[in-house]
Amino acid sequence: MTHFTFRTAGESHGPSLCTILEGLPAGLTLDVEAIDAELARRQEGYGRGGRMKIERDRVEVLSGLKGGVTLGSPLTLLVRNRDAVIEQLPPVEAPRPGHADLAGCMKYGHRDGRAVLERASARETAARVAAGAVARQVLSQFGIEVFAHVLEVGGIPSPAPDPTRLWAQNFEQRHQLRAASAFHGLDPALEGDWIARVDQAKKDGDSLGGIFEVRALGLPPGLGSYQSGPGRLTSILGAALFSIPAIKGVEFGLGFEAGRLPGSKVHDPIVPAPAGSPRRFARPSNGCGGLEGGLTTGEPLVLRAAMKPIPSLRQGMPSVDLETGEAKQATYQRSDVTSVPAASVVGEAVVALALVEVFLEKYGGDSLEQVRAAFEFHAEQLREI
Repeated sequence: MTHFTFRTAGESHGPSLCTILEGLPAGLTLDVEAIDAELARRQEGYGRGGRMKIERDRVEVLSGLKGGVTLGSPLTLLVRNRDAVIEQLPPVEAPRPGHADLAGCMKYGHRDGRAVLERASARETAARVAAGAVARQVLSQFGIEVFAHVLEVGGIPSPAPDPTRLWAQNFEQRHQLRAASAFHGLDPALEGDWIARVDQAKKDGDSLGGIFEVRALGLPPGLGSYQSGPGRLTSILGAALFSIPAIKGVEFGLGFEAGRLPGSKVHDPIVPAPAGSPRRFARPSNGCGGLEGGLTTGEPLVLRAAMKPIPSLRQGMPSVDLETGEAKQATYQRSDVTSVPAASVVGEAVVALALVEVFLEKYGGDSLEQVRAAFEFHAEQLREI
């Protein structure tokens, strides 16, 4: 079996974005409409800008399928850009603080920030959302759900950072709550405050960040590794979330709070599992967020990521002219007031991609049937360990 990998290509205002996934097992019936639905979710959210009124993202499958079923060969997905005007757009002469403009120009020797921002733009994440939608379909074959929701916008947090009651609800209820939210959140009481905060920032020509949470439910124990630093699932998931533009912090379970508490309040006890459980042991708490020693514990995986405000501000920020070196206001590029809801969709996608990588590494096979056989064998083994 080929190791699972994916790669994206394309520019923000180029003809298209594409992604190639290798290492998918043969025999997966691919739901293309479900991919389009995830692309549409990425374009939603209160505070989005004019670009979302132009693009209507849809995926085209260029290779790797026959009769709607994966062949085991590379799967190529294409998302066309309607706003494909890269050759007509003016140069970006004054780099934006907080964006890759200046650092990228210094790296490559450019004097036009557009040569950098076209690839550094978060528009690239549309390709990763398409790839992540495929990964979610693989995971769902084994009862694994990946679900993200927004916890905080513009410094207004959810009063319940760990909404346990919501996770006790069923799949449909969680998804209905999130679908009804303008921010992909789960607390309707916050909507009005978040909307007012975004409206004020828009009036001020400013931008807002926030925090989102990703949970993975139904994971088996033992995904990842303790054998090496890069192989730890903590490392893999952290890298995946930090690969999203504007993510400045990632935490697992209790996160930074674990550094403020004694060990007796942090570590999760191990107790005998109740009668009828598929495993011999259980955890009455989940402060570790479903990861110990770089491995899944079998408890829900809980991650949170902090997104900084978007760096393209209508009010402008001090910068310099790349050609003359003189002081100048940063170039304003059409942008959102906030895109935390979209970032949560991207976070869900990259977590799904990271989990598929380690899942197929453990249960690898050339076909879905072979993967399932390995998965079921391990589930049987866990009843004895």
